[in-house]
Amino acid sequence: MRVGLDIGGTKTDAVVVTDDGALLHRLRLVTGRGPEAVVETAVEAVSRLSDAVARPIDVFTSVGVGIPGLIVPGTGRVTHAVNLDVEELELGAILAQRLGVPVAVENDVKAAALGAWQLLDGSGTMAYLNLGTGVAAGIVTDGRLWQGSSGVAGEVGHLSVDPLGDRCGCGQRGCVETMAAGGAVSAAWGADVALPVLDLFDHADAGDPRAIALRARLGRGAAAAVRILTLTVDADDIVLGGGLTALGERLLVVIREALAESAAGSRFVASLQLEQRVRLVPTGSPVAAIGAALVGRGEPSHG
Repeated sequence: MRVGLDIGGTKTDAVVVTDDGALLHRLRLVTGRGPEAVVETAVEAVSRLSDAVARPIDVFTSVGVGIPGLIVPGTGRVTHAVNLDVEELELGAILAQRLGVPVAVENDVKAAALGAWQLLDGSGTMAYLNLGTGVAAGIVTDGRLWQGSSGVAGEVGHLSVDPLGDRCGCGQRGCVETMAAGGAVSAAWGADVALPVLDLFDHADAGDPRAIALRARLGRGAAAAVRILTLTVDADDIVLGGGLTALGERLLVVIREALAESAAGSRFVASLQLEQRVRLVPTGSPVAAIGAALVGRGEPSHG
């Protein structure tokens, strides 16, 4: 049995899986903020999973962790996890010492890419495009993550597609994130509601011109990310995940409309059949946690 932890800014999704990725047990708990609290959250999650399956922790073959921020491949060190108030943390080494089992750490989106590959019986090259508070992608080829030389492969959210566009938090203008990230869309809409992007879509459906324009911009931004992933890695499938995909088919329709618009003006783009490559991750599935468990199976570990 292997453990997978998806440590998010507010919740931690934790699973126990078999060696081939079949789900045995799942639980969720609140994520603590700051380095010490993040470690304690992870330890508590593993302890509760151990109780749930009535096995001691040392029976787990490995623990894999998916977490926001930059992770230098093979180090287990997390840096710049700003949503968790973590600037730098030797998470892999600390957890391995606390738990007494091998631990592997990966960026949460890249871990989710592995989970999507597992759940969707992936083949060839698959890109997982996360549309959440930010925008990023994980790329899997023949079941293995493509990391790049320093672990930043797939950071498509910070590719500028409009040099005259809005200023991005990274300092550039017109990044994909400024158009398609949940945080940017919510800020642009400005409604003081619990689910601003859902509210935006509802207003657009009701004919609100400003909402229609912002929804179309979201679609164009996400479509730009799909084109980028296709033209750079020629992914067979581009799977959409992240918080915005709670909109389901409503989101998929908007993105496919933007893809069709770009294809209408270019025979080359039309030949790529982008609309057919895009699909949603199964609703409610713990893709990032399952992917983290797979990271623990196949990546360099600590412990």
